[in-house]
Amino acid sequence: MTNDTVTLDQLTGWLTRFRDLVTDQVSYLTELDSAIGDADHGSNMTRGMGAVIEKLQASPATAVDELFKGVGMTLVTSVGGASGPLYGTFFLRIGTEAGPVATLDAPGLAAALRAGLGGVVARGKAEAGDKTMFDVLAPALDAFDAALVVSSDISSAARAAHTAAQSGRDATEPLLARKGRASYLGERSIGHIDPGAASTALLFQALSEILDGE
Repeated sequence: MTNDTVTLDQLTGWLTRFRDLVTDQVSYLTELDSAIGDADHGSNMTRGMGAVIEKLQASPATAVDELFKGVGMTLVTSVGGASGPLYGTFFLRIGTEAGPVATLDAPGLAAALRAGLGGVVARGKAEAGDKTMFDVLAPALDAFDAALVVSSDISSAARAAHTAAQSGRDATEPLLARKGRASYLGERSIGHIDPGAASTALLFQALSEILDGE
């Protein structure tokens, strides 16, 4: 049986699972960021996603645009460094593209995610190979879209996106950082996985797990 739509409850579950994953991996994300950043990516993401879920539990969203616009604004205001504006813009653009609906079909979710990527590019000016979250987002969404050409099953597409996200994360290790604080290190940024890429891979892990019913 194919799963060709995603519900508001599932999207909320995605965010909750992402909160759980960044909380579980806070030490790992901090370790990565201590090598090439300010050592605060783990704590920033944990605090930000914690604030997101607290607000959703206090006032559940009734439409997809409301959900993601609320998430985006919370992250922009509660997460320090570059992560807040980048993740915040990602979710805000998802909400704008999705609109006031209760469910998204496969093409609708793909378009919303792609709009989120566009927001990240507009905000951070990152390109492929810059050693940023773009290096995970872009290949993950390409894999998502490619899977939907074969089947309308969103779960399968999310699994493909997760696999591509993991590869994209690992591929940042040998790169020379060209954006963000890591770029100040020059050659010393080589040999370290980008922390933003690592947290973005967790985002796709969360989506895949929720859509698979885990």
